[in-house]
Amino acid sequence: MLDKERGLYIAHCANGALSITGKMANRHGLIAGATGTGKTVTLQVMAETFCQAGVPCFMADMKGDLSGISQVGKMSGFIEKRLPEFGIENPEFQSCPVRFFDVFGEQGHPMRATISQMGPQLLSRLMQLNETQDGVLNIVFRIADERGLLLIDLKDLRSMLDWVSKNAKEYTTKYGNISTATVGAIQRALLQLENQGADKFFGEPSFDIYDLMQTEDGKGVMNVLAADKLMMQPKLYSTFLLWLLSELYSTLPEVGDMELPKLVFFFDEAHMLFDGTSKALLDKIEQVIRLIRSKGVGIYFITQSPTDIPESILGQLGNRVQHALRAYTPKDQKAVKTAADTFRANPAFKTDEAIMNLETGEALVSFLDAKGAPAVVERAKILFPLSQIGAVTEGQRLDIIKQSRIYGKYDTPIDRESAFEVLMAEADRQLAEQEQQQAEIDIPQPEVKAEKKKPGIMGKVGKAILTAITSTLAAILGSYVSDKVTGKKTKSRTSSTGRVVKNATSAATRTITKELTRDILGNLIK
Repeated sequence: MLDKERGLYIAHCANGALSITGKMANRHGLIAGATGTGKTVTLQVMAETFCQAGVPCFMADMKGDLSGISQVGKMSGFIEKRLPEFGIENPEFQSCPVRFFDVFGEQGHPMRATISQMGPQLLSRLMQLNETQDGVLNIVFRIADERGLLLIDLKDLRSMLDWVSKNAKEYTTKYGNISTATVGAIQRALLQLENQGADKFFGEPSFDIYDLMQTEDGKGVMNVLAADKLMMQPKLYSTFLLWLLSELYSTLPEVGDMELPKLVFFFDEAHMLFDGTSKALLDKIEQVIRLIRSKGVGIYFITQSPTDIPESILGQLGNRVQHALRAYTPKDQKAVKTAADTFRANPAFKTDEAIMNLETGEALVSFLDAKGAPAVVERAKILFPLSQIGAVTEGQRLDIIKQSRIYGKYDTPIDRESAFEVLMAEADRQLAEQEQQQAEIDIPQPEVKAEKKKPGIMGKVGKAILTAITSTLAAILGSYVSDKVTGKKTKSRTSSTGRVVKNATSAATRTITKELTRDILGNLIK
C-alpha cells in the first residue's frame, strides 16, 4: 500500500509501519516460509504497492491466485477485523493494470526466445548435458556463427547438429573431436525438450523485455506469467526465468540507484533455479544478481527456507520477510536456526522461537534503511491486498488479454529463413549434383567398330620387300645346305650361291614392281 508518509508500506508492527525504502528496493529481497503461511499474499501486497508507486513488476503465478490482482478487491470479515491494527478506516480497494503471459501461449500472450538468445550455456542446463556434450554444443554454436546461420527454433539447432556431424572431419583439427554418439545424445535431449512443449517457446517474434516495463495511468503494469503448466517442467521454468534475467541484465543501461526501481522481478519457487546448477552457471547467476541492481531492477526470491538459496546470493538479499517455519526434524531445526541467523537480532524476542510461532499473515520483517543497513528484525503483520484475492474466471482473463496494448504482437509465430532452410537447400543442391554426375556415368556410349584399314602403297611395298628378303635368305640357306651335302668345292658353292641371290633379287624386284604398278593403276581408276 502506497502511503505518502510511509512510502512502500508493507507491514505493521508494535513500533508502527514497516516500509521498503524506494532507493533500496533494487537491493533485492526474500519472501520465505512454509506452505500455507501467507507467502503468496505477501507477494501480492508487495506487487500492488510497487504498482501504485508506478513500478512495473513481473511475477510467476503458480496456482492462478495472482491473477486476482487484475480485479478490484472487496471487504471481508477478515479484513474488517484487521483494519484497526493498521490504523486504516476506509481502504480504497483497487485493481492493477495486468498483462497475462504464457510460455505455451494458452493463458496469455506468448513469450518466445530464439535458440541464439538462449545460448549454449542455458540450453546445456535445460537439456542436462554432460561436459562433453556441452562442449560439442558450444562448437555447433560457434560454427553456425562463423557461417552466418541463424539459430531460431529447435529445427534449426537439430539440422545444424546433423550437418556438423556429417562434416565433423572438417572441424576436428580446429575444434576437437565431434563424435556421432555425442551428437546423437544431444539430439535425443532436444526431442525430450520438444515433447515438454519447449518448441512453442523457441521461435519468433522473440519477446521484447521493454514490454515488461510499462505503465498505465501512472500505475506500473503487473506482468503475470501463467506458470501452472510450466511448473510441471522445473528445468524449463527456471531456465526461462534465468534467461529473462540475463536479457534484462545485458540489455538495460546502467542507471545506478534510483528513487524507485525500473522493474521488480518476483522469482517464485526459487529453489528450482539452483537445483542441479553447475558451478560455472551459479557464478553467472551470482554475477547477474549482484550487478543487475545497477540497471534499476530488483529481484525478490520466494521460497520455503533461506537454505534453498546459496549463501553467496543470500547475502545480497537485503529486504526480507520470513513467514513461519515448522521444525519437525533435525534438518528443519537447522533451517530455522539458519533463517534466524540471517536477521539482525531484536532484544525483545528470540528470533528462532518467533519463527516457529508465527501465525498466518504474520512474519518477521527486516528492510534496508536509507543508508542500506538492515533494520532490526520486527515481528509484524502483513497488510491485506486491495485487489482481489484468488483467481479470475476464464472470461475475465480473455477480456484482459484482448484489451492489452500488445495484443497481436506475439500471437502469430514467424518462421523466416534460418539455418534449417539454408542447410536443406544446400543438401538438395548437393544431392542434385550427385544425381547429375551419376547420370553422366551411366549414359551408354555408342560402340565404335574397328575399321579394317587397307594397307597403303608404302605398306604394300614394305610387305613385298620383306617377302623378297625372306625368299632370298631361304634360297641362300637352301643352296648352302645342298653344297654341303653334295660336297661341292667352295668356288662352285660361291658360284651357285651367287646365282641363287641373283635369281632371288630378280624375283623380289619383279614382286615390288607388280605391287607398285597395281596400286598406281588402282588410284588412277578411282
